[in-house]
Amino acid sequence: MKALTYHGAKDVRVEQVPDPVLVQDDDIIIRVTATAICGSDLHLYRGKMPALKHGDILGHEFMGVVEEAGSGVKAVKKGDRVVIPFVIACGQCFHCLLDEYSACETTNTGKGAALNQKGIKPPAALFGYTHLYGGVPGGQAEYVRVPKANVGPLKVPDALSDEQVLFLSDILPTGYQAVINAGISKGSSVAIFGAGPVGLMSAACARMLGAEQIYMIDELQYRLDFARGAYGIIPINMKEVDDPAELIMTQTNGRGVDASIDAVGFEAKGSTTETVLTNLKLEGSSGAALRQCIAATRRCGTVSVPGVYAGFIHGFLFGDAFDKGLTFKMGQTHAQALMPELLEHVGNGLIQPEIIISHRMSLADAAEGYATFDKAEDDCRKVVLTP
Repeated sequence: MKALTYHGAKDVRVEQVPDPVLVQDDDIIIRVTATAICGSDLHLYRGKMPALKHGDILGHEFMGVVEEAGSGVKAVKKGDRVVIPFVIACGQCFHCLLDEYSACETTNTGKGAALNQKGIKPPAALFGYTHLYGGVPGGQAEYVRVPKANVGPLKVPDALSDEQVLFLSDILPTGYQAVINAGISKGSSVAIFGAGPVGLMSAACARMLGAEQIYMIDELQYRLDFARGAYGIIPINMKEVDDPAELIMTQTNGRGVDASIDAVGFEAKGSTTETVLTNLKLEGSSGAALRQCIAATRRCGTVSVPGVYAGFIHGFLFGDAFDKGLTFKMGQTHAQALMPELLEHVGNGLIQPEIIISHRMSLADAAEGYATFDKAEDDCRKVVLTP
């Protein structure tokens, strides 16, 4: 089969690789009908994540049709059309029984990204996201082996198109969990840092839950223009405003928003000092977005972090967070717990995730899709690939 493989920073290739086969009795093989390039895939593409090996198959947003099913698979059958959550969970461990699927204790053969682990078990395995998370081949391919197929694959009705449901695999539940963690409800105010796919889904979900005031901060005007038209956000361009949090404070009676969402993560553009420290491996992440979130949020508010982080951060300003009595909620998405509800919202027309798609390409052109997305060329918001 053909699949998109990693060969170093900004070097991805569509190559011929062996077809996947059933390994466990609860595996399925799906024929991929649609897959997407996620913003967090760009961390891999840029060579920023460790434990990625040459030849690894990337991609964690995908869906398709069940081609084969192991003898132990009861939840789906051959011919079913399914969306696959990016988190691989067993459904039976301590965390899965609490619906904390991204903390599954059994699926990850890697060690996770935590530095000071003290023997804690790693979090769940992820499709196509380095050997820290199991080294499981990803979904930017013609076929994929899906482990733990009784927990996760979601059957979707034929009445809904691939594009309508594809983002149930990651960015839609990630955006939804971000706003739930932020405590967004009718009348809330929120600042969303980052207008990439997760930021856009966060804005869509915040609006769906009744947020009254949604600030969105990004350095790409075309993203902000889209979000303003689609979700009625208040745009702040970081190229024009040096301190977005200060502007937000002036527009909220000096109090701040109820919550902030960091949808950027560890590659947020920080100071020159942070860039040097990161390049020298003396710092794992930029703290720029987190500092802005802390500054923009009102006392006793919430900072929600769906953006990926790794390593350590200087200048976190924990004292400011304590002084303001902030709550922090963060981490990978418990996708399996949210997908059924979100499928209903899509079916009822309450949310239309497909409107953020800007580029539709064949899998054969995936390398071009990565380059376009990485460089923010051609007003690129989201790339969907069809094998």
